[in-house]
Amino acid sequence: MSQLEIRPGLEDVPVAKSAISFIDGKNARLEYRGIAVETLALESSFEEVSWLLLKGDLPTQRELAEFDGQLRQHRRLKYKLRDLIKTLPETGHPMDALQAGVAALGMFYPARDVRNEQSNWLSVIRILAKMPTIVAAFHRLRVGDDAIPPRDDLDHAANFYWMLFEREPTPAVRKVLDACLILHAEHSMNASTFSGRVTASTLSSPFSVISAAIGTLTGPLHGGANQETLEMLEEIGTVANVKPWLEQKRAADPKFKIMGMGHRVYKVKDPRATVLQQLAEKVFVESGRPALYDVAVELEKVAEPIYGPKGVYPNVDFYSGTVYRALGLPSDLFTPIFAIARSAGWLAHWLEQLQNNRIFRPEQEYVGKRNQPYIPLAKRP
Repeated sequence: MSQLEIRPGLEDVPVAKSAISFIDGKNARLEYRGIAVETLALESSFEEVSWLLLKGDLPTQRELAEFDGQLRQHRRLKYKLRDLIKTLPETGHPMDALQAGVAALGMFYPARDVRNEQSNWLSVIRILAKMPTIVAAFHRLRVGDDAIPPRDDLDHAANFYWMLFEREPTPAVRKVLDACLILHAEHSMNASTFSGRVTASTLSSPFSVISAAIGTLTGPLHGGANQETLEMLEEIGTVANVKPWLEQKRAADPKFKIMGMGHRVYKVKDPRATVLQQLAEKVFVESGRPALYDVAVELEKVAEPIYGPKGVYPNVDFYSGTVYRALGLPSDLFTPIFAIARSAGWLAHWLEQLQNNRIFRPEQEYVGKRNQPYIPLAKRP
């Protein structure tokens, strides 16, 4: 048997052809269906971007209105699902609650025949519409408050904010939250997307596909970087402490990695981080400029001559945590918001996987023992 080439993590190994998103890590370029993500974040809406990812082209006015209407119609949860969420431990992580909730949706809305295009589209609508409701309901219930019903007169981002706080966001807050959803909606063949496509290749239901992707996103090497970045900035504390802090960390470990900096693909500053900073400034006019944001800006400045030559720059998570904090969002909701956004990309990959499906069955290189005798239990030393 010939020796197999093992590439840990499947690094640089293509596993599918896709027309959903394009990344040029050397030139800070991210496109959804050929359109720059910066343009979409500034000019579009999450609903329109979701259609673009799912269908391949921008919608007409009528298509967008009908799609938006379907999403608003399907936001509510079955009362039994709300009761299930109530039984979850208050100390549990919202990501675990979201995964359980999405998996449970598959029992309320069976969709096992993935050859049925009408059923598939209805599942897409339900998943996109109900994930924010699940996250908001768990957050409210875990602190002893009633879940707030969704409102049909608010768009996707504004309604999510309403369900969390029972107040409407200002236009600037609504825009930056909507942009955050757009910026996180899709990012090629990352771990959670690959996990979803592997599950999809078995012709499993879409609820199982998204549940698998959510489970992958819970890992600290994939989701949660913005929360850890925020904790790091809190540890630094002040702008004046940035340089001494970094010098101390690097003295203890010359290979010290700054949380929120560096990316498997980008070798320059993440374009999503740049546009997020632009939009955040408008929120800061209302909320005040967070001290930790200034710490992050200073850390980027101090780190650039050290890490920049190595291709290590801020990614989107470097700034998103401070922005979410300025919006009043609890830190353990950062990754669930990531999942709410990424559901659009996951579902687009699910539909694409079904078009020319072949079950994933990679090979392995066996390195264990061979031809071992069986020793009866009584004769074993």
